Amino acid sequence: MGKQINSYTDDEIEKCIITRLRTAGCVFAEDETQLLISEARTPDSLAVMVDRRVAGFPLEHIIGWADFCGIRIAVEPGVFVPRRRTEFLVHQAAALAMPGAIVVDLCCGTGAVGTALTVGLGWIELYAIDIDQASVQCARRNVTSVGGNVYEGDLYQPLPTKLRGRVDILVANAPYVPTEAIKLLPQEARKHEARVALDGGTDGLDVQRRVASEAPLWLAPGGHLLVETSQQQTKQTVEIFARNGLTPQVANCDELDATVVIGTSPAL
Repeated sequence: MGKQINSYTDDEIEKCIITRLRTAGCVFAEDETQLLISEARTPDSLAVMVDRRVAGFPLEHIIGWADFCGIRIAVEPGVFVPRRRTEFLVHQAAALAMPGAIVVDLCCGTGAVGTALTVGLGWIELYAIDIDQASVQCARRNVTSVGGNVYEGDLYQPLPTKLRGRVDILVANAPYVPTEAIKLLPQEARKHEARVALDGGTDGLDVQRRVASEAPLWLAPGGHLLVETSQQQTKQTVEIFARNGLTPQVANCDELDATVVIGTSPAL
């Protein structure tokens, strides 16, 4: 019998939380219960955390972090939560990069992609940018911890001009959900993440177009632009890259339901 907490045993508390989360529609109720219990400092704080999860708040916003590429990434309320599928974007970028590479993480959100690349590759020169102030504050917690730089602004606008023509890897987990499809997203994304991190415009590709149009100005000869997209949008993304002088290729991961389009700038 576990120790008594507020007249209930540990086992009884755990079973109660699992039941509440399952009823609320949490698919991984057991795993989430263990995380909530481990992160709660007091029984009262645990009760508040469970109530918030049942109300539909993202688990990562409640516990303050997300597991991404085996790294604990700080996540703050209102900020886009890094998805497991985006780990495939990291793997594809890492396969093309070398230690010491200049890497730019556009639409960085928490800075998870750039942080994971730095941890995986060793030292790189990392620059992360987001237009959302809350995301920038969150990214500073993650990116600066691995020696990277974080800027607030619209895509390339805040980047130092010294990087023009020198970027080896440009990653952009840009929003790609069509505006009309936002209403179909799960509640925890639709209500609790920044709209700017989700809405990709009428066809979902507005930000990708802007990223690709300026990429040739920033990429080094033979440098690579990598974006996450959906399978349905792949053909259009490939065409966008080709129109901007990048040689496109597509990588898929069925396990993560992930698609990445890679565009390579002409070599000298």
